[in-house]
Amino acid sequence: MNQVQELEQAILTRAERLAAEFRERGTRSRDSILREAAERLRLREAREEAIAKTLAERTFRQRVQASELKMQSQLDLMRWNLVQDVERQLQERMRHFMADTDAYSAWLQQLVAGAATLIEHPEINVSANSADQKRLRLCWDRITQAVAPTRNLSLTDDPIDTLGGVLLTSGDGRIRVDQTFDGRLARLRPRIQQVILERLLPGGVETGNLFSG
Repeated sequence: MNQVQELEQAILTRAERLAAEFRERGTRSRDSILREAAERLRLREAREEAIAKTLAERTFRQRVQASELKMQSQLDLMRWNLVQDVERQLQERMRHFMADTDAYSAWLQQLVAGAATLIEHPEINVSANSADQKRLRLCWDRITQAVAPTRNLSLTDDPIDTLGGVLLTSGDGRIRVDQTFDGRLARLRPRIQQVILERLLPGGVETGNLFSG
């Protein structure tokens, strides 16, 4: 083999080696590109999946919250209706109680005498609706004697708007004891609402204390 052939052979050998190196390098580059592409695809899919999951959870929470609000609204309406029903029952019971003239008149006297002891003022004004004013005038002497001599009671001429009971105020207007049906009901209402909230049954409400003491 002459020098020209040897040179050609060396060139071919080097060319083949370079070609093999380029092929190997190309293969590595291709594999790296494919791995990077696959990783980017995986990350993109994971990100899209996370976004979709977040949106799904948000939609679910929104639906749950909407359902809870609807249920709460229905529950509030139910409680309100039950409270109104209880108050109607109390009004009806009060009217039956007022129909018993003797018992109701005695109760009015007890209310006035008891409330008068709570007001530390010598002059006390007693207010009631027009019907109860008439009842009180019939027994006014007995009432005033029961609280004398420490209190001077005056029955006002102007009737107040209430189903029954009395409102006592001190002569200077600074002290008042509300023993009207409406005043006592207002104080009882939180208890009614609490019982209804606990039981959601109007039959469980303790209504007797409205008419005691």
